[in-house]
Amino acid sequence: MTASPLAVLRALDSRARAGGLPGPAALIGDWAGGEAVIMPSVTLRPGVTIPDRPQRFWIGYLGFGLGDFGDRADVAALPDVVGGMSDDIVVLRDGHWRYRHVGGAQCPDWIAESLSVAGEVGDGRPWTASWTAPERAPHVAAVEDCLEAIRAGEIYQACVCTRFTGRLDGRPLDFFGDLAAATRPAKAAFLQGDWGAVASFSPELFLARSAGAVRSSPIKGTIAAGDDPASLRSSVKDVAENIMIVDLVRNDLGHVARIGSVTVPDLLSVVPAPGVWHLVSTVSAVLDDTVGNEALLDATFPPASVTGTPKIRACELLADWEPSARGVYCGAIGFAGPDHELDLNVAIRTVQITPEGSATLGVGGGITIDSDPAREWQECLDKASSIVGFQR
Repeated sequence: MTASPLAVLRALDSRARAGGLPGPAALIGDWAGGEAVIMPSVTLRPGVTIPDRPQRFWIGYLGFGLGDFGDRADVAALPDVVGGMSDDIVVLRDGHWRYRHVGGAQCPDWIAESLSVAGEVGDGRPWTASWTAPERAPHVAAVEDCLEAIRAGEIYQACVCTRFTGRLDGRPLDFFGDLAAATRPAKAAFLQGDWGAVASFSPELFLARSAGAVRSSPIKGTIAAGDDPASLRSSVKDVAENIMIVDLVRNDLGHVARIGSVTVPDLLSVVPAPGVWHLVSTVSAVLDDTVGNEALLDATFPPASVTGTPKIRACELLADWEPSARGVYCGAIGFAGPDHELDLNVAIRTVQITPEGSATLGVGGGITIDSDPAREWQECLDKASSIVGFQR
């Protein structure tokens, strides 16, 4: 029986640390055309960003502050960029674990043993998390400011965010493992190091590139899990919110794509996610080999769905409306490899954890002219519920 990604993650962490090696980093869910990508041992360091044309595997995150839109100092924030390089990864695809090495080397015994006996590893150690909700009034006021800007013609839409603050007592790996098992998000990720940890339970694809093909699947439009999902497709506000961001993604990719290659193969699909239903669309394009990661990210980062239209002005205004820097939240997490391989999520439903155990969880939503501030506040609570309401 094939070991589960979470069991493999725990086994690799145990064996790496027993051997005096740094622990693993993991991407679990829809990654690289499979079910998981795990770097068995990697030292993740601040400032190690995605290489333009990597010859080895990179894994890490790009914080939202890299957009340079009024980023502010924050005592609870993690570094703007964290990443690490390795020659090898293990990938779960079609029900089988495969070892990949950039030089074609054989799988080391300790990794092979981790893959074969992962099911014998326990469920992890106990942990507790306590959360404090943000104040309602400042977020409602920010939404009202956004509506005024829309009425004035400065923007058409913006993603206005706030955040929960909390504390984690226990290992971040155990926290991540239990929540990922319970919620099964599409693009989960776990990163750890001396700088802190990131536990991402994201449902959203930012960029997936393989050779010359690239796609993005922005999420815009949300209702609570208990509501009728059909109401999303009939909601003028949610449909408009999604289509405006689809146009923004088309524009972003159009800066680097082959002329005429940008298409929308999927528009306004209703998709379940932990605690909510979402409207999801997909935009695809074709890139020439001359387009590296640097050019692609220059054209598309920060992700369209967590900014607004027009993007630059929306981000400038958001820096004034939001009381705290977003940090990792609304940035991107994932991996890159040789031959233009790239897969990044949008870092939503993402918990940032400092070495001392302080935790933050950003939440927000897209505001259009039809937005109701009270409903937007409730949407924030709905999005956070699967994380802040969970205890082991």
